[in-house]
Amino acid sequence: MSEPVVLTPSLAGTFARLVLSHIEREYPNKLDHVLLSTTDVQPPRTLHPVFFGSLDWHSCVHGYWLLSTLMRRYPDLPETAAIHALFERQFRPNKISTEVLYLCAPGRAGFERPHGWAWLLMLSAELARPASPDAARAGRMLQPLADAVVMRFMEYLPKATYPVRVGTHFNTAFALVCGFEYAEVMPNKDLANLLRAKAIEWYSSDADCQAWEPGGDDFLSSALIEAECMRRSLPAAEFAPWLDRFLPRLAQGEPATLFTPARVSDRSDGKIAHLDGLNFSRAWCWRSLARTWAESDPRRAMALDAANRHLEASLPFVTGDYMGEHWLATFAGLALVADML
Repeated sequence: MSEPVVLTPSLAGTFARLVLSHIEREYPNKLDHVLLSTTDVQPPRTLHPVFFGSLDWHSCVHGYWLLSTLMRRYPDLPETAAIHALFERQFRPNKISTEVLYLCAPGRAGFERPHGWAWLLMLSAELARPASPDAARAGRMLQPLADAVVMRFMEYLPKATYPVRVGTHFNTAFALVCGFEYAEVMPNKDLANLLRAKAIEWYSSDADCQAWEPGGDDFLSSALIEAECMRRSLPAAEFAPWLDRFLPRLAQGEPATLFTPARVSDRSDGKIAHLDGLNFSRAWCWRSLARTWAESDPRRAMALDAANRHLEASLPFVTGDYMGEHWLATFAGLALVADML
């Protein structure tokens, strides 16, 4: 097995500069916006005074998550001063209140559900971890929006009869994973209990997953993210037999698709470029799942090797075209800090 790909200070600086270059870039912009009246015909910066950059709302949110994570892990980066200034400029009560009002307006119950909600909670959890006073201040400013998102989850999950298993923004297992991160850090027992109950309801009976992936625009592994969701939902003694039922042939390298990095034919195509994100999210899940196996278990080495190969396949392409640049570094970051989550 090759040496593990790690987050070095140099790579962290590259990621930070990349995110800083687009997190306040208003255009191009892809709005998730329902017009309720003519007064809603407004530019992105007016509608979303905090999260108007990075092409779309959720990408801007997780861009802030990546900056927060880098700032905590490498506080002496040359880019740290610019990150502090950004947070001071953007995390202001009047700006956050506008984001809350938008989220809670009538007719917008489905705004960024569940992907944007999930990332907002990830950002809030990251800002709550011990870090700089600036991060703590930003977390306090963000809390009203996080509270509104938690309320959205608490209202939505009880009536969500079925999971969504696609490899894109609507995947419910990914949303639960991010929700667990918030519920554990804050902590929020009511949210954690609801997330756990819903994961068990949706996924506990799944077995012999065929992993029909990748689809042409997947950026999440529907198989591996479900496994990661159940890892967070079940005690270790219950998760091990569940995983053995769900992916019973992992030790034989099956399903082979989960061990094979996706090929990206055109990185200027926003949908096809998603496949680089699939490679990163698989690497994240493989690294997280590997911790559940003993050193002597062959699946551990296979998982770590698969994570490395997926990272190596797409890490050189985090920059190059804006269709990838506005978000891919975050998913690379997820994989590279998997030991911290």
